[in-house]
Amino acid sequence: MHTTLMSNAETSPARNTDTDAAPMHPPLLELRNVSVNFERPMTTSSALAWATGRSPAPRPSPVRAVDDVSITVGQGEIVGLVGESGCGKSTLGRVAVGLQRATHGERLLRGENLDAMNRQEALARQLKLQMVFQDPYASLNPRLRVLDLIGEAPVTHGIVPKADKRAYVAELLERVGLRPDMATRFPHQFSGGQRARIGIARALAVKPEFIVCDEAVAALDVSVQSQVLNLFSSLRERLGLSYLFVSHNLAVVHHIADRVTVMYLGRVVESAPAHRLFREAAHPYTRALLAEAPTLKVQKRKFIAIKGEIPSPLAPPSGCHFHPRCPHAMPRCSEEVPRLKSIATGHTAACHLHAD
Repeated sequence: MHTTLMSNAETSPARNTDTDAAPMHPPLLELRNVSVNFERPMTTSSALAWATGRSPAPRPSPVRAVDDVSITVGQGEIVGLVGESGCGKSTLGRVAVGLQRATHGERLLRGENLDAMNRQEALARQLKLQMVFQDPYASLNPRLRVLDLIGEAPVTHGIVPKADKRAYVAELLERVGLRPDMATRFPHQFSGGQRARIGIARALAVKPEFIVCDEAVAALDVSVQSQVLNLFSSLRERLGLSYLFVSHNLAVVHHIADRVTVMYLGRVVESAPAHRLFREAAHPYTRALLAEAPTLKVQKRKFIAIKGEIPSPLAPPSGCHFHPRCPHAMPRCSEEVPRLKSIATGHTAACHLHAD
């Protein structure tokens, strides 16, 4: 019997279109006080000193890729996650879908702590969280045909009988704008945009509710980007999907996101509804990103890069991580870590300029 791809929208409440309103409670996905630390390897000199007994085993301080971050994604909502390379946004996305275990913090799906469940309980819920990766070629096994790339997981997890695999894959390919007869091809026989659609179909195959898109359109031509973004929006409406859209492209995020969270060196510095953040950004880092974003408006502009280089996560600055590059830095900024404070309804920023 043919198994159809059911729509989450048919069983879920309508999406709240008021982006200033608080997300539904409990949210579909919540990351609560998440930190991810990576251990630093020993240097050659330290390893030799330890091996010869001249010094005790060194314990270098860990790299805090994600530092006490909390984020929520409501049912049917698209949350944009932006920031410079190395800010920890991709690591946070991998934590959200369970590909990276958090050092500290909780990951909740509809209020249930996924990491506190036993393996069997967590597996069924884990399938509801999927990821579309940045490189649409490297993330596809070149030895497998599309039929197996997309159909293997739903058959393995009992979502569809093996006898219905071909029909199920054909339906998924049509849903993402590809022909069913393409199921017999290998990844190298497709263009970049087509491979991106295959990656989306693979994520949809296990009927997820939440998808992390990690720079999912960064490697595509601009014309193809618009097609894939429109596909994401269409799938959101038809299937009731929620997204965490990880990107460094502000124009893309402005086009697709309901809310935007800005990260800098492992920390969230600002979060707001998209229309408000792009109009009334509160954090100096967000303002700097928006000021230098490419635009089609005809006007004379002098490009002024953000002062300095992004610091190394191996030795982040004290206090506010952004203070060495901030034009409004005060003595307090280098000594005290700013906490996220409410600027307006649904709008928070971590900056001492808004301390009062």
